[in-house]
Amino acid sequence: MKFDLHTHHDRCGHARGGIRDYIEAGIEKGLNIIGISDHTPYFSSKEDHPFPHITMATSQFPEYVKEVLKLKQEYSGKIDVLLGIEADFFPEHVEKYRPHFDRYPFDYIIGSVHHVDGVSIFKAERWEGLSSKEQIRTKESYYSLIEQSARSGMYQILGHIDAMKGFYPEFSNIQTAAVEHTLKVIAECDVAIEINTSGKTKYVGGWYPADDILEMALHHGVKVTFGSDAHDPERVGDEFEIVQARLKQIGFKDWVYFNERKRYAVKL
Repeated sequence: MKFDLHTHHDRCGHARGGIRDYIEAGIEKGLNIIGISDHTPYFSSKEDHPFPHITMATSQFPEYVKEVLKLKQEYSGKIDVLLGIEADFFPEHVEKYRPHFDRYPFDYIIGSVHHVDGVSIFKAERWEGLSSKEQIRTKESYYSLIEQSARSGMYQILGHIDAMKGFYPEFSNIQTAAVEHTLKVIAECDVAIEINTSGKTKYVGGWYPADDILEMALHHGVKVTFGSDAHDPERVGDEFEIVQARLKQIGFKDWVYFNERKRYAVKL
């Protein structure tokens, strides 16, 4: 069973190609399942499209769902197309997002933290001049948000849980017990984490999360899944077999995918 649950397309304003292009790429790569999971609109904003290069417009959301469901039917028998979405986690706006997800037949929702203290996690300059105590506080704030996202009950998958290292590789060396504590909470809340191979497109290289986090995740019983986080059809399914082999080495026996928000385990 070969799958990729994290793909984007041109509605978000920073990906290349339409949904059909990603589905066709999935077929070409031999996938059995492809999940379409573009960025949600900013449902908390009064503007329809406040950030056209980050997310789709709120008015585009119903047509996004409609297109995925149409293509799901069209490609039935060739590849299973799943309706997903990647949602930013803003604790103060959870109840503004939840009704939009309850309205449609999503197979899964990926919850991702992209901002800490109002600043993008991918902004390398945010670390300039910080003392080690301030660095620890920033990392702990990041994992506090991930912990809250797990507790929200809104997501089946948590996205790229150490992506803050993307443009600041030293992030991984900031020592704090918050990472393991967050993994314990994720396990208690029975939410999966993804192995996301888009780290190779950032300074850090490799994927999210790092092996030491995956080892802790296994120890605490956290379920794992796979997502390329492709913003280009060429990256669909990227490094699936390499991740699969590494998970086996770490000691995982299976990984999971979701259909109609139900979790299914697949042997590695």
